Amino acid sequence: MNVNVEKSEKNIVKFDITVEAEKFKEFVMKAYNKNRGKYNIPGFRKGKAPFQIIKQYYGIGVFYEDAVNYCIDATYPKVVEENNIDPVAYPEIDIVTLEEEKDFVYTAKVTVKPEVELGEYKGVEVKKVDHEVKDEDIQNELKKMQEKNARIETKEDNEAIEKGNLAVIDFKGYVEDKAFEGGEGTDFSLEIGSGTFIDNFEEQLIGAKKGDHVTVNVTFPEEYGKEELNGKQARFEVDIKEIKIKEIPALDDEFAKEISEFDTLEEVKADIKKKIEEANAERAKTEFEDSVVDAATENAKIDIPEVMIKNETDSMLKELESRLKYQGLDLNSYYQFTNSSEEKVRDYMRETAEKRVKTKLVIEKIAEVEEVKATEEELKEKAMEYAKQYTDKDLDKMAELILQAQKPMIENDVVNSKVIDLLVKNSKVVA
Repeated sequence: MNVNVEKSEKNIVKFDITVEAEKFKEFVMKAYNKNRGKYNIPGFRKGKAPFQIIKQYYGIGVFYEDAVNYCIDATYPKVVEENNIDPVAYPEIDIVTLEEEKDFVYTAKVTVKPEVELGEYKGVEVKKVDHEVKDEDIQNELKKMQEKNARIETKEDNEAIEKGNLAVIDFKGYVEDKAFEGGEGTDFSLEIGSGTFIDNFEEQLIGAKKGDHVTVNVTFPEEYGKEELNGKQARFEVDIKEIKIKEIPALDDEFAKEISEFDTLEEVKADIKKKIEEANAERAKTEFEDSVVDAATENAKIDIPEVMIKNETDSMLKELESRLKYQGLDLNSYYQFTNSSEEKVRDYMRETAEKRVKTKLVIEKIAEVEEVKATEEELKEKAMEYAKQYTDKDLDKMAELILQAQKPMIENDVVNSKVIDLLVKNSKVVA
């Protein structure tokens, strides 16, 4: 095999690859062995016709597609490895010569990982932010505890809906006397005054009783998100099926005893404060690390290939799709609800995708320059962390399985963490 390498453009490498005729013939025979069962030749059982006979009947070209694929799969990776090339996309392949008894010649044009010119990454100045615990933070947590432990009781049939009540309703919405998609619900539990529904929908139910039928008139916001509803007047026919009252427990020592291992409300407050402080400390640590990495990234110079940004955007779209799937939605529904499209979402994601790619490249370069590597012990420790997320039994075995299956990913995580630690230790905190 003969290879000629040239850098045709920035971050683009072109290979001219020549595979000797005799070697290419081996791939043709491999294609013959794969496909000979497809051909019916008089005088031969199916799959038993010799190569020369099939060639005579159908022409050698019937084997070329598979032969070319076999040849490229066998030769291109070797070329990439031998030339220390780090591709970031699939190559563009062009066939130059494909004739019987002649050398097979093809070109492979591929985008490669860009060069990274590091700027200052040690001694960068970063402002450290501390997050204080405010009284309202503690009160908000206490309110959540009250809500979680509230008692729900059904009101008498002759009692009317008041603000703060839960109304169980059936409803159907109409625009210009036509029912619209998504405007219908059955046994929907609506907290009056929560602002769950648009405009003054909830307020119009105040005073109604169980069994009442209420007509509610509202106007959709101009930027509601559905083109057919934006700014439109709508009518909802609502049936009141049940009215419930939420009894919020009082904040006192008895409440503290019921919902915790503490005897007094003050002890509960102290515990809440401690947990918020711990969370704030972790948040401040993460924010500081992000700031240090951002500073190092901003100081670097990289000409990022467009395909890398596209690939990262693809990855971000898949992440969004997974989150939506968890909520019972899909991308098409998301585009509809947000009055958007894949193109608009990709445009919105582009800046973040570009930043992600640049950050990854800078961390990789710093790891290379600083000779940061992951030890076997560190890999085992990280695998054990992952194992504990899945089970509390046979941890050693689970960690070993994870390490075997995902070693490159784990190694990347360890190296990234060590680089970030290096940047933080060498940073300067400014007021």
